[in-house]
Amino acid sequence: MSQWLVLTIAMAAVCGVVLSITVLKERRIGEDDDPSETPDVIEYLTMMVGVVYAIVLGLAIAGVWEARSTAEDTVRAEAQALHEVSARAQAWPAPVRDTIRADANSYVSYVVHKEWPVMADRGELTEQGDALLAKVRSDVIGYHPRDDYERESYQPLIDQVAAADSARMARSDAAEPTLPGVVWFGLIVGGVISIGVMFTLQIRRSARELLMAGVFSALIAFLLFLVWDFDAPFSRGLPAAVDPFLKLFPQK
Repeated sequence: MSQWLVLTIAMAAVCGVVLSITVLKERRIGEDDDPSETPDVIEYLTMMVGVVYAIVLGLAIAGVWEARSTAEDTVRAEAQALHEVSARAQAWPAPVRDTIRADANSYVSYVVHKEWPVMADRGELTEQGDALLAKVRSDVIGYHPRDDYERESYQPLIDQVAAADSARMARSDAAEPTLPGVVWFGLIVGGVISIGVMFTLQIRRSARELLMAGVFSALIAFLLFLVWDFDAPFSRGLPAAVDPFLKLFPQK
């Protein structure tokens, strides 16, 4: 089931529930009821609930958006570091250079075709990926430069391998959901309360009131879906892609 279909169903369901409750509630109100008699304190508390929830929801959206951007930057950093390893190995003898490039290509191929689906499904990296990157590190560290020209490339190569390893660890952290369960509990309960307080304002069955109630409830559902969609950068909605690897290693 596509993400857009899930969103449409969720928004329609929330609107249906809210409008049904509004209609049923209005039928139970007596003819002598006056909606203008809503106490001022209830209107004030309703406004405060909406403001507080809007702040919390905005912070959650900002947090998951930042986490998504960080995940994309991490992928670019890892791909760029491996590309630099392959490029800087040009200064070394052909057998060593070819071995480093072959192992870097093997690592990239494994990440793109094997590890990425595992990361998206289970939110974790694989031991095989760790072993392939360790092989690249071993290739670089195991070579002893023969002259000053080769020595000039030695430390930068080691630094780039370390940068790739650091980016891989950051990608592992980014593969997990950003928001803890207690935050989700607060967001969902807050959304239910924010929608529920509308009924304290004695909403009637006029087209204007029903429209605003439906739009408000659909907006809450959409924003919660947006947070959920961005909460896992590598698996939901428009996940962070492997494009940086494919651009720098087109043969993969």
